[in-house]
Amino acid sequence: MIRFKNIRWKNFLSTGNHWTEVSLDKNETTLIIGTNGAGKSTILDALTFVLFNKPFRKINKPQLINSTNEKDCKVEIEFDIGTRDYKVVRGIKPSLFEIWVDDKMLNQDSASTDQQKYLENNILKLNYKSFTQIVILGSSTFVPFMQLPAASRREVIEDILDIRIFSAMNSVIKDKIRQERDEIKVLELKKDGLADKVDMQRGFIEELECRGNANINDKKEKIANITDQIGVYMKENATLEEDVFKFTSEQSIVCGADKKLLKLNNLRGKITQRVSSLSKELDFFKENTVCPTCTQTIDESFRLNRIEDVQDKNQDLQKGLKELEETIQFEQERERQFSALSREITKLTHDISQNNTKISGLQRQVGDLGTEIQTIADQLQNRNTEHEKLTKLQEQLNSTFDQLVTRKTEVNHKDFIYTLLKDGGVKTKIVKKYLPLINRQVNRYLQMMDFYINFNLDEEFNEKINSPIHEDFSYASFSEGEKMRIDLALLFTWREVAAFKNSTNTNLLIMDEVFDSSLDGFGTDEFLKIICYVIKDANIFVISHKDGLQDKFASVIQFEKIKGFSRMVSTDAQE
Repeated sequence: MIRFKNIRWKNFLSTGNHWTEVSLDKNETTLIIGTNGAGKSTILDALTFVLFNKPFRKINKPQLINSTNEKDCKVEIEFDIGTRDYKVVRGIKPSLFEIWVDDKMLNQDSASTDQQKYLENNILKLNYKSFTQIVILGSSTFVPFMQLPAASRREVIEDILDIRIFSAMNSVIKDKIRQERDEIKVLELKKDGLADKVDMQRGFIEELECRGNANINDKKEKIANITDQIGVYMKENATLEEDVFKFTSEQSIVCGADKKLLKLNNLRGKITQRVSSLSKELDFFKENTVCPTCTQTIDESFRLNRIEDVQDKNQDLQKGLKELEETIQFEQERERQFSALSREITKLTHDISQNNTKISGLQRQVGDLGTEIQTIADQLQNRNTEHEKLTKLQEQLNSTFDQLVTRKTEVNHKDFIYTLLKDGGVKTKIVKKYLPLINRQVNRYLQMMDFYINFNLDEEFNEKINSPIHEDFSYASFSEGEKMRIDLALLFTWREVAAFKNSTNTNLLIMDEVFDSSLDGFGTDEFLKIICYVIKDANIFVISHKDGLQDKFASVIQFEKIKGFSRMVSTDAQE
């Protein structure tokens, strides 16, 4: 059982920089009064904020800090569960979240969200929705059980009956099933891969034993064919080399013509130039008897002798030039023969080079085939090793198959457990067991409040309501006062079931403006009888601004607003 002992806050909403502290286990019944806006309902927001990091009313979290001081907003609550004492501290500006157990603060290395989960799941064992259904009945943002969607109703019931563990187990089982199915996929792939390897190894051994020698003979035949091709190319090269030798010998006879032609052409140029000079001199003496430069008369005998001498020299040069031209033509013919032989030798050399390239490629093929023959021969000699490899692969395949069968069996078992843990499984059976008790207690409390209807929840937590006047009523069909009676009856029932289960049982019950909204005078009297004489082991707080209630409670707390700040101005314990 969670026994809340006290709560205190400062700089929270309209409260100033002083602690406001309320004892939560001092009196069985406490009335909280005050004018509107005095801060009566602040205790609700402080309670849910410190425990669940969210206010009870629709207030944005930044608005929780006092708008005047704007810092050091802090709420602390103390409670015990069994033999352990707890304190939770939460604040804004600076941000603060501490959980104390027996005066020792829990390690804060983890994220605040993880700490919050630990607080709700491991300590309180309540979430916000369930807490507000069991501890608080408010008039502002409170959503009664009957107005919750089906999923939220189920969540509250599971908390109260302490069967949320089945949902957690279901989630764990679901994750494990997913993991094992992933492992099965991996094992399936591994099995297929090993099966392929086994088939390949068997085929390899068959190849070794049945076709190894055939392969060797085939490769030897290929080597012989390639060797014959190499011989053909080598013979062709021998013939080509003989031709090259012959052409080279012929070329040696006509070599050197290029140098001779160079000299002869130079000589022809000189002779041609000399002939040209003599021709000019001959023309000069033939045409001139007087020197055109100095105008002196040229001696006739000198002129005739000079003409004769020049003509003789010119004839000798013309004869020599003719002989030179014949020599040049001869050397040019030798040069042409040399070039033709060079081209033929180059072509033959190229053909030899191509043949040598082909021979090298064929020789590499012979080497590769020889290596393959040696490999096959080695494999034939090591057949036992290949059989050992096949045995190991087969063992791995069998082991993987066994693992696969085991995993599939485990998944089938977990699927069965998953089915049991789903909403329609074990939880439904437990809910069925408690539904008669829940319905009986709800109707009991309704009768205590003089509301005579037959209220029943089914397995899907939908209501079926019969009254003496109307049949097949629903929750929405009633007036607000009648809805309030149903909400109160459910609240009391949830607390009674929780106490019976000792799961989410707590001493604290807070009701905000229950008397001020929908309960008439007669309903108020009956309700007071219930909280005073029927509800046991509880500290009940009622927030109200209705007159005439103070003498009906063991204690009265009054809030007022002084200079803009909300303060608890008095506490009055009734004798």
